[in-house]
Amino acid sequence: MDKNAVWKWLLLAGLLAWSMVLVYPVSEKVRLGLDLQGGISFLLEVQTEELDEEAIRDARDRALEVIRNRVDLMGTEETIIYPEPRSNRIVVQIPGLDTANRDWAVRTLESAAFLEFRMVHEDNARLVRRLFDEGRAPDGYRIGTRDGRSVFLRTDDVDRVDRHTQREVLDRQRTFHAPPGYDFMLMRRGDEGAFFYEPYYVNRRRELTGENLSHAGVDYQQFGQPIVTLRFDSEGTRRFQRVTADHAPGGARNPQMDGQRFLAIVLDGVLHSAPFIRTAIYGGEAIIEGSFTLAEARDLSLVLRAGSLPAPLQVIEERNVDPTLGRESVRSGMRAIILGGVLVLVFMLGYYLFAGVIANLALILDILLLPLGMLIVSGFFGLITGGGGDGLPTLTLPGIAGIVLTIGIAVDANVLIFERIREEQKIGKRLASAIEAGYEKVFSTIMDANVTTLITAVILFWQGSGPIRGFAITLSAGIVVSMFIALVITRLMFELVAYKTKVTHIKMFSILNEPNIDFLGKRKFAAAVSVALILVTSVLFVMRGQDNFGVDFTGGTSLVYRFDDRPGQDEIRNALLSGGVSDAFIQFQRELVPDDTGVIPEFLQVKVPDGDGELAKRILPEAFPEAAFFILQEDTVGAQVGQDLRRKGIMAVLWALVGIIIYISLRFEFAFAIGAIVAVAHDVLITIGVFTLLGNQLSLPIVAALLTIVGYSVNDTIVVFDRIREDLGLIKDKSYSQIANLSINQTLNRTLLTSITTLITVTMLLIFGGGAIKDFALALFIGILVGTYSSIFVATPVVLFWHPDKEKNIKKLEETDDGKSGGKSKKKRTK
Repeated sequence: MDKNAVWKWLLLAGLLAWSMVLVYPVSEKVRLGLDLQGGISFLLEVQTEELDEEAIRDARDRALEVIRNRVDLMGTEETIIYPEPRSNRIVVQIPGLDTANRDWAVRTLESAAFLEFRMVHEDNARLVRRLFDEGRAPDGYRIGTRDGRSVFLRTDDVDRVDRHTQREVLDRQRTFHAPPGYDFMLMRRGDEGAFFYEPYYVNRRRELTGENLSHAGVDYQQFGQPIVTLRFDSEGTRRFQRVTADHAPGGARNPQMDGQRFLAIVLDGVLHSAPFIRTAIYGGEAIIEGSFTLAEARDLSLVLRAGSLPAPLQVIEERNVDPTLGRESVRSGMRAIILGGVLVLVFMLGYYLFAGVIANLALILDILLLPLGMLIVSGFFGLITGGGGDGLPTLTLPGIAGIVLTIGIAVDANVLIFERIREEQKIGKRLASAIEAGYEKVFSTIMDANVTTLITAVILFWQGSGPIRGFAITLSAGIVVSMFIALVITRLMFELVAYKTKVTHIKMFSILNEPNIDFLGKRKFAAAVSVALILVTSVLFVMRGQDNFGVDFTGGTSLVYRFDDRPGQDEIRNALLSGGVSDAFIQFQRELVPDDTGVIPEFLQVKVPDGDGELAKRILPEAFPEAAFFILQEDTVGAQVGQDLRRKGIMAVLWALVGIIIYISLRFEFAFAIGAIVAVAHDVLITIGVFTLLGNQLSLPIVAALLTIVGYSVNDTIVVFDRIREDLGLIKDKSYSQIANLSINQTLNRTLLTSITTLITVTMLLIFGGGAIKDFALALFIGILVGTYSSIFVATPVVLFWHPDKEKNIKKLEETDDGKSGGKSKKKRTK
């Protein structure tokens, strides 16, 4: 009996109390991610090419504070803003923001309030007159007249292209017949529906920036036209005075009394006004004129008042979830957790009987301690990666998937322990001795199996972001908590039964009673099946090309629609093509269970290339008004971000493999590491091949699923390897392959039980998860089946292939022993 049992029980009570304090009351303590409550997430990138080397170092931090001020003034609550580690990017998550307010949020955030005062070319009038005389107009414009003077008019609607395309148009315009050191800019004038544009050549050198701005407000001109008023601080006032004094008529840089110089006021690369400098301005005040509506003037003053950024910002990734979809995700996720947990509890109780009661108590304790585990793991990850947060991590949809998966894998440690206790009881040990021997023998197996899974989780957190990190935290916390409960608390429970009750034997059912299957004898056939499956799915994968990848990896926009009347897939494709959108990926998705109204939900997913998102959003509702399309989810990822995410996904898998090779080589030997890696590669390739063959696309959640499969596959394989290592030390009269085959049979019950319990919970996710979680669960389902197969038919045969001499030497030794014994027998028979 453990002398420290009382202290361990007290420790458990304290940890439980702490964990409950973290989540109670749930409505106040548990923060839901955007995918569970709806809202919009933006990834902003600070355009540091505008800055010198010294300014780059603090540009992101200064931008972060400005964005926080700006969001506060927007009036949103519980907004999450944080910098991405080791980058010049900022994440902004605004809960509850619906699609209707999305454009306003984008304008407010992306409008960097990068205010510049730059001088107009002194020969601007001559340069502009030459453009009109020669009939030259920039792309998208034509020459027209207003009030008897030449101006530019738009030839198309600038609002019909998305904001990234608008940025590219502006970049091309800047060099339009511009002298060296100057930008060609157009200043919009007129009223809504009758805008015209006046050209200016503006010096690229800044005389003054918005960094010295102290206030911005809204006022009105004589005829009620809104304007934005500016006031500078003392340093800004001094600079503004110097600029206006130097360029006013008779000034140091404009000595002619009839000379006219204009000061361009440029905001976020757009020319808003270019007033004539009549005289020096000493008060440190200015105005921005333009064709503003009152709302536009107020928004502009808001971003200027919140603080001008040290460099422009660009939205390079946007993810939008409608609140109705978030509520449905919570409902379906909780249903998956409850049903998965109940089914596992019933299965364990029915299979292990009394030991199943202990397993179920352990599972309940795992769930109760999970919040504390998440807090500790989040803090640890924050220390090693610089990306952790304060308090309990935000609960996301992948986080719910991690909780459901934890229910399945938490059973694994108990299964290992119970099967060991069963073996010790079979050889005649009394209950207390069987318990002690079982825990001692299984300790290294549990440690090795779970450490490899933790390696993949750490790498997933390191290389991932947002919800994927939430999944990594939840999975890691589940592993840590389940190890503590299985190795410490369940042992206390068993010892309590052994020493304080009259129970002398624990009865358990068995799937297979002492199996003796020649698995390794079938390894050549299994290898042929595996190679054929990998080749076939790989060829089909290559044939599908870019359709294998979601916008996370290719860039572009993914739209998920709810609809009333389903149009045909070809009709949708033709409508998009006629509207100018090509290379669209179109897929209808159907849930497996009905919603609260008894109807099985069906959705439409449309993926279009980068730059076509706004166009696609407008085409479908116009082409199919009877369908009543409503956007439930929108993900927009820039091409560069897609490349970055693809690189991170590949690196995450490679780093996981490197970590596993190192750990297994240290704990076992290099041959075992090679066996594990071949099995992992086998599982990942087949999972990707089958998953995409079913018409699904690879995305960030699927990378998380693949890394989970890596951890699961290695976990399963290490249990077999650990038994092989143990049996090699105990059995001296069998060949290497015979010992390996025996070890596979000895661990077969555990392999099947762990797969069954994990598949139960994954199946609940597959049925009730919906959306991205259904794809995640499908990948896991395929991976668990393939991983169970590979731990038996792939990993160990590779180890045998790596050690052919060992098997040959043992066989020679057996033949020698047989020859010697045969000779002795012959002599005895002769006598």
